[in-house]
Amino acid sequence: MSNSVDGPAHYACVGVGVGPANLSLASLLHPHPGLRNLFLERRAAFGWHDGQQIPGATLQVSMLKDLVSLSDPTNSFSFLNYLHAKGRAYHYLNAQFDEVPRLEFRNYLAWAAARNPNIAFGRTVTSVEFDSVFRIHTDSGTVTADHLVVGVGTQPWVPEHAREHLGESQFHIADFIPRAESLAGKRVAIVGGGQSGAEAFLDLISRPHDRLPRRVTWISRRPNYLPIDDSPFTNDFYMPCFSDHFAGLDAATRGRFTTDHVLTSDGISESTLRAIYQRVYHHRFLSGAPDLVALYPDRHVVQTEATSTAPWQLTLKHNNPSQAPEVLEVDTVIWATGYRPASSDFLAPLAGRLEREPHSGEILVDQHYAALWDGPAGHHVFIQNNTRNQRGLADPNLSLLAFRAQRILDRIMGSSHEHQHSSFIEWISKAPALPVEGS
Repeated sequence: MSNSVDGPAHYACVGVGVGPANLSLASLLHPHPGLRNLFLERRAAFGWHDGQQIPGATLQVSMLKDLVSLSDPTNSFSFLNYLHAKGRAYHYLNAQFDEVPRLEFRNYLAWAAARNPNIAFGRTVTSVEFDSVFRIHTDSGTVTADHLVVGVGTQPWVPEHAREHLGESQFHIADFIPRAESLAGKRVAIVGGGQSGAEAFLDLISRPHDRLPRRVTWISRRPNYLPIDDSPFTNDFYMPCFSDHFAGLDAATRGRFTTDHVLTSDGISESTLRAIYQRVYHHRFLSGAPDLVALYPDRHVVQTEATSTAPWQLTLKHNNPSQAPEVLEVDTVIWATGYRPASSDFLAPLAGRLEREPHSGEILVDQHYAALWDGPAGHHVFIQNNTRNQRGLADPNLSLLAFRAQRILDRIMGSSHEHQHSSFIEWISKAPALPVEGS
């Protein structure tokens, strides 16, 4: 099937964006040649956190949580089939990785994208209209579709006070690989207490002596450098049945749950924390670099400015209001402050037809991730990886990629492929049993 958008073409499904979410759907669609589909990506080639492929970085989810396996384990786009196709399945098993190397998973995703002829790179979607079909306008032509799937992913986020300063010496963690190479002898601050900040910190303090920074300060809003909760019952939060349960809660309850359980998704791997602690021990007591490391949890950066005495001056506010503000002078600032949903301005022609959640502004979706809108029932706008407030912490996580994509495919095909047992946990109260007559 051609992936060109030159000339008129109609598809059952057109996807905008080719990150893991839409790549999962494209992979599940591949065995169904009768459903013409096309996925458009503005970038010239596939990429997934390419600037964060720090040596030794690993996933925090199982290898089975790939593009397809938990929905269709026979699908040829599985991680296991990738290893087999590359001729290294036995080597991977023998390596006995505790977690999947992130670079390996990135390469797996790129492999899946490259072997799918329904994916087109270098195509920017400029706008989408609807007049009995969706009209998807791109910089190289227009196609039409019965269904639209929005999977544009996320973009780096930094606090507003830092945005005007971004550049070579102050940057988001997404640009770590190209910009953190030459930090020897410099004072570096890493802002953010999640896995990404931890990986950057570990990388900097693990470099050879002649490449070590002068000082590395790690700043986190959290009260300590806290581990991810990866225990069995907690992982039930990342099952399809809990996602459905979460969607049925009221907005206030969903918000409290997300705040209370954020460490089930955004905590630091215990192996990373152990490695960091061991490196800090080494520098403090063994290698003669006792002041290389500075750890500043329970604080947040409230101001960033250039001064005459240092490239950057950071003002820190302690979460304990009785503590005085602190000022740090550094040469480089690395913002490990996460991501926010990317812009979907191309939906502007449909904006007035899509229902939104009042508080978050998210497009409201049903149980199949189809947007609530005023269009005909046989045509849907599906939303991938942008319903965290409605579907919970698992929404931007890799855990439910295949489940969500299968839900979308089922709606398109008018079928159902859900046959997994529910959680061991009773998430909702049960009505009391009626008394037996005569007892």
